[in-house]
Amino acid sequence: MIRILAVLAAVLFAVPAFAQALPAGLDKANAIVIDSTKGRIVIKLRPDLAPQHAERIKQLAREGYYNNVPFHRVMDGFMAQTGDGQNFNGTGGSKYPNLKQEFSKVHFARGIVGMARRGDSVDTANSQFFIMFADGGSLDNQYTVIGEVVQGMDVVDKLKKAPPGSSGGTVTDPDKMVKVQVASDIK
Repeated sequence: MIRILAVLAAVLFAVPAFAQALPAGLDKANAIVIDSTKGRIVIKLRPDLAPQHAERIKQLAREGYYNNVPFHRVMDGFMAQTGDGQNFNGTGGSKYPNLKQEFSKVHFARGIVGMARRGDSVDTANSQFFIMFADGGSLDNQYTVIGEVVQGMDVVDKLKKAPPGSSGGTVTDPDKMVKVQVASDIK
């Protein structure tokens, strides 16, 4: 009986470890892992497309800037935005200077991650980014693509969304990025 309980306990505790495995072949030096209030999201960064932006995301993750930061703007059928570790409401950025755009020909499809910016000013990306729920071709060549979700789009889909018709997609009591790490730094 004790052996059966021991085996059962080992299996139960092993399941979360298997669920947390990173995708095979992932370049861990160029990926971030977001442990959110809804589950884990893994983003493959694209330094080949946007080297300055990818480096900024990794720098801020390593500094803990993104920990406990809300998904402050979540619009069903469009995108989920986060990354304001200064004011936690979408109005802030990091202590570092804004980045110049690094546009590419990559289409903003479901799962693509782009850098947010202030209004129509193309060279104002700083710390905030967004994940596409669906096709967003209107954003092509307008925002910098920094990566793509390679695991956890089901988690992104579960994020609390703004009510239809809400101003700017602002979420009340939003889900959060509890901990964000560069994949190669995870022990």
